[in-house]
Amino acid sequence: MSQKPRAIHFGAGNIGRGFIAPLLSKSGYHVVFTDVDKGIIDAINEEHSYSVHILDTNADEDNEVEEISYVKGVLSTTDDLIRELAHPKLHIVTTAVGLTVLDKIAPTLARGIAARRAAGARPINIIACENAIGATAQLAEKVRAHLGKEDAAYAAEHVGFANCSVDRIVPPFDPEAHDGASSLDVGVEAFFEWIVERPALKGPVPLDPPVEGMKLADDLAAYNERKLFTLNAGHAITAYLGYLAKYSTVAEAIGDERIAATVRGALHDEAGAALRRKHRFSEEEHGAYIETVLTRFANAAVHDDVVRVGRQPLRKLARGDRLVGPARMCTEYGIPVHHLARGMAAALLYDNAKDEQSVEMCKAIKERGLAPYFAELTGFEEGSEVHGRVLEEYKELEGWKRAQ
Repeated sequence: MSQKPRAIHFGAGNIGRGFIAPLLSKSGYHVVFTDVDKGIIDAINEEHSYSVHILDTNADEDNEVEEISYVKGVLSTTDDLIRELAHPKLHIVTTAVGLTVLDKIAPTLARGIAARRAAGARPINIIACENAIGATAQLAEKVRAHLGKEDAAYAAEHVGFANCSVDRIVPPFDPEAHDGASSLDVGVEAFFEWIVERPALKGPVPLDPPVEGMKLADDLAAYNERKLFTLNAGHAITAYLGYLAKYSTVAEAIGDERIAATVRGALHDEAGAALRRKHRFSEEEHGAYIETVLTRFANAAVHDDVVRVGRQPLRKLARGDRLVGPARMCTEYGIPVHHLARGMAAALLYDNAKDEQSVEMCKAIKERGLAPYFAELTGFEEGSEVHGRVLEEYKELEGWKRAQ
């Protein structure tokens, strides 16, 4: 039996293999992947290792490939996973499954917690590494709904549910384009950020050993909004404008000065100004963060498709999400939103027959009219400054679209 501390990661996809698991593995954890995909679990158990390819035009030769070894896989539909969750050496559980899948893994986690109580196991910490604010808190609520009274009391004392902010671009990866790459290999950008709320962690030494590359923060809200309203906002605006301009990748799109000017204005002058006011980020510090984000977008080695980034436009136009959220914050501080308005308009023009949300959105605009639909969707009332600005940008971008 391995004496290494163990970590279970839900979701053996690209984000899990390319971002979370490598950090855990390099920090001394024996990583156990769990997934419903039997093919990928079988591959992990056959190989027990894979490579992470750093997709960075500026990467040094020495760090272009990272080898991740001593990993195993467990099907999430079997009792083997419950035994892994009750393992005495388990320290940490992470997820990268998508927000909607948290409902499905919550009952399993509840069974694992019950098994840990029965075994008198050590404290563990659960961190949902999803691209959403408060994902772990949502997971905790779903798990508690499946716990009995005694198990709930045990969890309150011995199971930490810590929210986090995660940031790394992990695009689709083609092993055939890389000599010697296996089906498990994954490509990632060099940059990453994983910030976890310290107060929610449990145990005398909550993370032992500490996770290399993870930053513990007492005020996670500021980092969550900084990431969502900067990286995610800029990514979405670049993708939607790039789609209108017939570009394939984010790097191609940000190379268009028209698009770059809109993204830079949205991040520096609008969302950035509001974030600095609310969270007291220094102008120098936040400006440097924005420039890092723009440099990442321009990394041609990361073939990040605008269709992938732009998928599910209704989710991205939700009231607290990456486009409407910073615009609403700007209105609170009296900051005009010319560039964010263009980004929202571009999202409304995202007409992709292969995207269910795009089809739904375009149909609603056609049947109900843009003005009332946008007001209902975002909460920006008809006649408001932001509402009017978005309608103006929509008309202008319609002409831009026809000119392509």
